[in-house]
Amino acid sequence: MADPIPIIGGTGALGYGLALRWARAGEAIVIGSRDAARAEEAAEGIRGEVPGADVEGLENAEAAGRGPIVFLTVPFRAQSETLTNLKEGLSEGQLLVDCTVPTAAAVSGKATRVLGVWQGSAAQQAAEMVPEGVTVISALHTVNANRLAGDDPLDEDVPICGDRKVDKARVARLIERIDGFRTVNAGALEMARIVETLTSMLISVNVRYKARSGIRITYLPDEDPWE
Repeated sequence: MADPIPIIGGTGALGYGLALRWARAGEAIVIGSRDAARAEEAAEGIRGEVPGADVEGLENAEAAGRGPIVFLTVPFRAQSETLTNLKEGLSEGQLLVDCTVPTAAAVSGKATRVLGVWQGSAAQQAAEMVPEGVTVISALHTVNANRLAGDDPLDEDVPICGDRKVDKARVARLIERIDGFRTVNAGALEMARIVETLTSMLISVNVRYKARSGIRITYLPDEDPWE
């Protein structure tokens, strides 16, 4: 039986959308929240949309310990506090997939503007905060949460950044369980500083076109980039 997928911040738009799509793909999900009752309420919502879904809701730290690959989907303003509270929940050997984006919305500014992060990116900041032995991977910044949480088909690329190909490949296999997602090896973790800024660009595009667009990287070879 496959390990469950913990989603920290799974009551938010991106986390809930991921949980819904993975549940449809038959994956077991653990939704994490600061409030266990809110997490279970979100889990109940998923079970209502996907009959028979294997999903439960737990407090963040408990949820984080339930699977080897943990997805962090909280807003940037909550990233630091959440990671501090996860120090006992995360353990050596786990992968933490950081999906946070440092937009100015975190300080009551515009989501189309990006904040400077001393470490270079939100993912690199996360890498400094996780317990020793936990590896941070950066992904899912260009995915539109509203589209993800709906019924529309997906057809887009998901750049993944990380320092070891083998770790990125494990994350990629999970992400590609969601129908319509193709993962792209976008390089080392330091490249997250570029990928994270694409979110603000897409927000700007989507406002102008009243759309829910993603990205597609063209002319890539057909072979599996993770082999």
